[in-house]
Amino acid sequence: MKAYLDIVQKILDNGFSKTNRTGVCALSVAGAMFEHDMAEGFPLLTTKKVPFRLVASELEFFIRGITDKEWLKEQNNHIWDEWCSPSTVPYGNDEITKAKMMSERELGPIYGWQWRNFGARYMAYNTQFEGQGVDQFKQLVQTLKSDPDNRRMIVSAWNPLDLSRMALPPCHYAFQVTVIDGKLNLLWNQRSVDVALGLPFNIASYGCLLHLLAKSAGLGEGRLIGFLGDTHIYVNHVDAIRQQITRTPKILPRIKTENFTSIFDWHYGDTVIEDYDPHPAIKFEIAV
Repeated sequence: MKAYLDIVQKILDNGFSKTNRTGVCALSVAGAMFEHDMAEGFPLLTTKKVPFRLVASELEFFIRGITDKEWLKEQNNHIWDEWCSPSTVPYGNDEITKAKMMSERELGPIYGWQWRNFGARYMAYNTQFEGQGVDQFKQLVQTLKSDPDNRRMIVSAWNPLDLSRMALPPCHYAFQVTVIDGKLNLLWNQRSVDVALGLPFNIASYGCLLHLLAKSAGLGEGRLIGFLGDTHIYVNHVDAIRQQITRTPKILPRIKTENFTSIFDWHYGDTVIEDYDPHPAIKFEIAV
């Protein structure tokens, strides 16, 4: 996707080196925009392999409002292994603290919990919250079906009252859905963007969510747009991402979901990617 590669090039050309909480410096720019027409194919990078199974299982984790790291591990998904709620283990990037964080399962009131329970008082990963707070996600799906021209279909994960208990304050903190000419468009906002490792996942995740929401409401698939804030490449990713942008992009794959009845009953295995022929994977070390 040219839109992604353009963001990479913008940072390599104009990024300013700055420090951050991880201890790994990054080249950063203030603001970027990603835009993709779903008619051109599913936005899964082809200049390196992106593991869609991990993207989709994390999305199911969010949709279900789960905050237990163990659920992801049971799906053989380890992208949240390094984090835990600071209420359980106060954050630190030294090796002893990292080991303690990895050993815990409590992630706190992160993304999906806010989608499904905004305003409820969070207790723990094994506490039932149904009927408490605002189920923003359910309201969104209902509004899509009953009033698709509505311009207030917004879901927020940014709750200042809960930030101190979250394993990681939401990077992609809100998304909006708008329907134009019978097509569903999804626009997401992101405060902090790890371009090499995180952004390809974010693009694919919200692309999949767009696909599922469109199916829920019987709508076509429109545009996927990301408004990106502190957009950066970690310095230890620069050499590998320079290699990545020399690769010629290939034709984008297609997304297909079988036996779809409801987004609330969706299992990540129901959705498959067809005709995906990417260049080989590139290893990027995560900055915790």
